Amino acid sequence: MSCEMSRGNYSLCILLSLLSLLFRFSAATTAPELSFSSDCRSECGGITIPYPFGIGKGCYLSEWYEIVCNSTSGNPAPFLSRMNREVVNISLERGFSSNFGSVRIKAPITSSGCSDGEEFSSTLDVTGSPFFLTTRNSLVAVGCNNKAVMTNVEPQIGGCESVCDVRFAARGQNTSCNGYRCCEARIATSLQLIGVRIEDVDGNITGKTCRVAFLTDEAYSPSNITQPELLYSKGQATVELGWFVDMSDNVSVNSASCLNVTEARGYSAANGCICLYGYSFGRSYRSCSCNSGYKGNPYLSSGCSDINECEENTVEVRDNCRGKSCVNHPGYYSCEEKKTWPIIVGVCVGFGVLLLAIGAWWLYKFIKKQKKINRMKRFFKRNGGLLLQQQLTATEGNIEKTKIFSSNELEKATENFSVKRVLGQGGQGTVYKGMLVDGRIVAVKRSKVVDEDKLEEFINEVVILSQVNHRNIVKLLGCCLETEVPILVYEFVPNGNLFEYLHNGFVDDYTMTWEVRLRIATEIAGSLSYLHSAASSPVYHRDIKSTNILLDEKYRAKVSDFGTSRSVTVDHTHLTTVVAGTIGYVDPEYFQSSQFTDKSDVYSFGVVLVELITGEKAVSLLRTQESRTLATHFILTMKENKLFDIIDARIKEHCDVKQVTGVGNLARRCLNLNGRKRPSMREVSTELERIRSSSEDLQVDVQDGEEEDAVEISVVDAWSDEISAPSSAFVTSVPSDVEPLVPPPQAYGSTSWLAV
Repeated sequence: MSCEMSRGNYSLCILLSLLSLLFRFSAATTAPELSFSSDCRSECGGITIPYPFGIGKGCYLSEWYEIVCNSTSGNPAPFLSRMNREVVNISLERGFSSNFGSVRIKAPITSSGCSDGEEFSSTLDVTGSPFFLTTRNSLVAVGCNNKAVMTNVEPQIGGCESVCDVRFAARGQNTSCNGYRCCEARIATSLQLIGVRIEDVDGNITGKTCRVAFLTDEAYSPSNITQPELLYSKGQATVELGWFVDMSDNVSVNSASCLNVTEARGYSAANGCICLYGYSFGRSYRSCSCNSGYKGNPYLSSGCSDINECEENTVEVRDNCRGKSCVNHPGYYSCEEKKTWPIIVGVCVGFGVLLLAIGAWWLYKFIKKQKKINRMKRFFKRNGGLLLQQQLTATEGNIEKTKIFSSNELEKATENFSVKRVLGQGGQGTVYKGMLVDGRIVAVKRSKVVDEDKLEEFINEVVILSQVNHRNIVKLLGCCLETEVPILVYEFVPNGNLFEYLHNGFVDDYTMTWEVRLRIATEIAGSLSYLHSAASSPVYHRDIKSTNILLDEKYRAKVSDFGTSRSVTVDHTHLTTVVAGTIGYVDPEYFQSSQFTDKSDVYSFGVVLVELITGEKAVSLLRTQESRTLATHFILTMKENKLFDIIDARIKEHCDVKQVTGVGNLARRCLNLNGRKRPSMREVSTELERIRSSSEDLQVDVQDGEEEDAVEISVVDAWSDEISAPSSAFVTSVPSDVEPLVPPPQAYGSTSWLAV
């Protein structure tokens, strides 16, 4: 603010200047800083809303710049919240008539004689705001015998007159409104308050014809003004307002913006922007813009950035730099003579470097691919691939049944073994859901470790299991030996496992009825009988449990997980191995002797039968110490002749008691501690078939000695740390009372899984 050297107002001017500086300092040191967020909405109804204007809290500098996106009329339109005026355009650039940014709004049209409810005057009042009416606007009047007068602008007087007398028709040939049918009066100075009133040319304000008058920044002429009624129906005209940042508001701006550059003699310039400082309309203000050659928003921390005229390649640049090279500089550009030779050398060098880079990249990919191929060959050989190929070739008719998959096939089938494809995880490996190129859905089991000393045994088992063909046994489709650990590919079974349906409440009680349970038991027994008696070489499963009984789409049983299975020659009755299995299902006789026989599978199947009858888990910490395992609990109950007390409540009311009693007595025989006294799986299968088809009394007597033996030795002792198997190590997997051994399918986003 500058003060003139006169006696009358010099002291007052100095006082006002000091107060202004003190107010600025107070605002700058105490005002809370508002920061602009990139999440703020920057558009409404196709109109760009630049900061300091903004939509939403925290997106504008002060409440004067708040924009509301109003959609009440059907199409969204921005409104200045404090003024309730629709915005047509917002510009950060300086206007041609001022050094301020501009905002175009819609203002009402003053009318007379156009309707019954006549309106003779209107007022545009932005007093107290950082907005003002610029000199780009003018007063336009349209209609016959029309006199438009500016009000509230004393001591100035302004207005114009328009007539329809044909004697003045020659005026209409002009390109501006000079009085014939329309007239125009320019606004000489910036204002914050102005009104418009319509009078008759003779001073009488009671005209009968339709006349309008309005403020506008648009150009009008007799050629584009037809009838005042059309303007009246339009209702509004656009007005240009200048705006500035009112520094007297208790608001500070982003510390990195142009506004906070130190003032020097009324302006500041830095980083391609310039700010003007002054005092007007009773307020101290600042107004910033980007310098020529720069673009951006000077009110944001990003400020103004250089325009690369050479990249934009405008008509001006092409005309000025014709035959020359365009060179960009901060804020401007220059045209220089082309230096073709350095350019040619640079292009050649760049092309050579590019070829070298492409060659190096191709060589790297080639070496990497060769290393992968060599690694796969090494794994294939180490994992017994050559032996498997020899076995498959030597086995008649088996080549078509079992396939040796490549690692690329299985990576594509499982999306590179994505965690999204995981069906289940266990001690031996992870199972993934995959889809082969022919569209078949498969379960891909990737082992965790491989025992190189038992590779020949593993290959023999793959060959044997590939020959197993039974509808109630999960089919082994093939394997992959090109990876660090072998990968097995099985048929996909979609409906989870028996454990989930019995213990996890997978479905309602109507799915696992007694009839369904008896059918599942019969199917399991039939598949085990096939493995023991009908396969080309007897196969002992060694891990029969409810989690390894999968259910297909029709809830038919599928025996799975042959990871611990072993085949024996027809002249052997047992095999001696390290004890492996799951507590609660392991044959106590096998636990003591390390000799696994077909009767060991019978014992484990007996536990599954009891699970089907009682609906209880094989091991439960909720039962008493002596009845911790389900087998012991069942034998004690049967000894007391209380079978009906432990039947699953979900089937008790609707089951056939005679069938349940028959199955219970059969399970009791399967759980005999003396393996020789247990029935074979073929006998078990036959007995279950008879029970399903018979309605007679199916109870089977058990010798007293068998009952006593079954109670004397409890598998609960396996929980003691003092028990160890002679000449063997006990490898087990213990199910919890709360969680199953393998997570249910929901945990992996699927409705099916393969036990691992």
